Amino acid sequence: MHVLPYGPGCHRLLDRIEPDAAGVGVFVPVESAMVCFRTSGRGFEDEPWESVSSATLATASPWRTFRWYDGQKHYSGTYWSSTMRDHVIYESRLELARLLFDDFDPSVRRILAQPFLLKAEVEGKVRKHIPDYLLISEDGPVVVDVKPRHRVAKPEVAFTFDWTRRLVETRGWRYVVWSEPAPAELENLRFLAGYRRDWLFDGLLLDELRAMGLDCRILGELDDALAGREPEEVRAGVLHLLWRGELVTDLSTPLSGHHVLKASK
Repeated sequence: MHVLPYGPGCHRLLDRIEPDAAGVGVFVPVESAMVCFRTSGRGFEDEPWESVSSATLATASPWRTFRWYDGQKHYSGTYWSSTMRDHVIYESRLELARLLFDDFDPSVRRILAQPFLLKAEVEGKVRKHIPDYLLISEDGPVVVDVKPRHRVAKPEVAFTFDWTRRLVETRGWRYVVWSEPAPAELENLRFLAGYRRDWLFDGLLLDELRAMGLDCRILGELDDALAGREPEEVRAGVLHLLWRGELVTDLSTPLSGHHVLKASK
């Protein structure tokens, strides 16, 4: 997952969000911004954006509920997340791809879809936007919007993402607009996600694999590495450790038996 760092001064709330030095951007009165979210009891709460806590938003239910019908344009569904140990909704195959990346990222602690409705007065009008995901990570909250690359540059989309980013960053949070990933990396994660359910794996087997010392070992040479264990069992255990982040390898090329494993730091 690639995100942009933020500077040490970004935690200070600003009274206004000014356009940048080049004159690009929008003027957003931060004090006008409100966040509306759905509680578990299906009620709604409104709080000022500048003071709502990430802990409060992390308990919100998805803002929208999806319907499935013949001929619909969007590919909606639910994904079982090993991070959440529950299902997370998505509205498109691109959002599903993003879920795979976040579920694979060991720094992500919670993943919330359609987390809230953000409202603010922007250029004389009340604007509204529902981000696609809110991540609670080791490095702080991350707000994510998922959009195909060819649509990101459209003026109305760029405008919405601009004022959303400016509001998010006043909190010292990170804002990410995410588009199509590298095909090989996505296919690798789709494959590894098949090994994400930890209850399917023998804990003794995983301990035996850890005790072997897998750093700098070749993936394809491990099938017969444990006496008394079936090659398929060993291979599946190694792939589970890759999903967990205990092992890493180069995922920029299609995963094969030639890949070198590294112990994560």
